[in-house]
Amino acid sequence: MKVGIPREVKNHEYRVAITPAGVRERVAHGHEVCLEKDAGAGSSLGDDAYVAAGATIIPDRKPGASRAVCP
Repeated sequence: MKVGIPREVKNHEYRVAITPAGVRERVAHGHEVCLEKDAGAGSSLGDDAYVAAGATIIPDRKPGASRAVCP
């Protein structure tokens, strides 16, 4: 299964839908996890932590897209 995590765009909203530990767990069970660049920044979780856990970072959402899409 592919799991796409977008960056939050709502004003004053800093949460992210998954932590690096959650990514590691899903990847360990055979899922592919993609995060939009800087999705965890508002929660002080850098892209490098997500990559180390097995996620793929996607540069940006396609214009008009409401979700992050795994390549």
